[in-house]
Amino acid sequence: MTGYRMLSYIERNSPVHALTGAAKLIIFLLWSVLVMVSFKTPILIILAVTGIILFGVSKIRFSEISFIIKLAGLFLGLNLLAIYLFAPEQGVMIYQSRNVILEGAGRFTLTREQLFYEFNVLLKYITIIPPAILLIVTTHPSEFASSLNKIGVPYTASFSVSLTLRYIPDVQRDYEAISQAQQARGLELSKKASFVKRLKRTVPLLLPLILSSLDRIEVISRAMELRGFGKNKKRSWYSGKPFNTADKVSIIISVLLFAAGIWITFRKGNRFYYPFILH
Repeated sequence: MTGYRMLSYIERNSPVHALTGAAKLIIFLLWSVLVMVSFKTPILIILAVTGIILFGVSKIRFSEISFIIKLAGLFLGLNLLAIYLFAPEQGVMIYQSRNVILEGAGRFTLTREQLFYEFNVLLKYITIIPPAILLIVTTHPSEFASSLNKIGVPYTASFSVSLTLRYIPDVQRDYEAISQAQQARGLELSKKASFVKRLKRTVPLLLPLILSSLDRIEVISRAMELRGFGKNKKRSWYSGKPFNTADKVSIIISVLLFAAGIWITFRKGNRFYYPFILH
């Protein structure tokens, strides 16, 4: 086994798991909109801390989603680097001031404004990634599909999302089986080999993985077609759940907090926050 888990449902007995998928999806959408529109650092910090607390409440262990977190961290680092390479003065344009920390070559000058802007971008990722992962790993794929359909997404698209989430663990198991078979034939893929060598030796494993995935897709699509999937405009959901008291209270609190966050963000006509003295 590889020792890591991809994005898949993790069953636990927690208050987060007890909420219906539709409630969690509505809360996540409100959360995402607030994170996207706001550059108020205090709001982002509060949301980031809240997301970490929710992870603790959900009883999801870091080791169970560490691979996804590390992968997201890698892309986050590349994104922050790309922002500086392509727009090293973006912070200066936003905050309308320029406090130089370190003079560089050409246009690559390090400013306090650029650092603070990229810090806020980092905060946005830290704020949005944990709830997104939490939504997926605490919601059963079938319930997640019914939740999408409940908020207006066509059931055909909702079911496609459900199938994707449901078969991520299957794809992982296929990869592990292929990897172990190759290791039994003498191909070193463990941590004993260097990262570069493991990466090169992993590439040949992708072809049988892709072929097995395509075969699975064909089997599923034929089964769905034979059962007349997509013929009717609506369908019922076995895993669909009605809103309970906890769902309603959570949604009301989220709406109130969302409204407060939007008001704080735009009350002075500027959604950017800059606490330092301008020169």
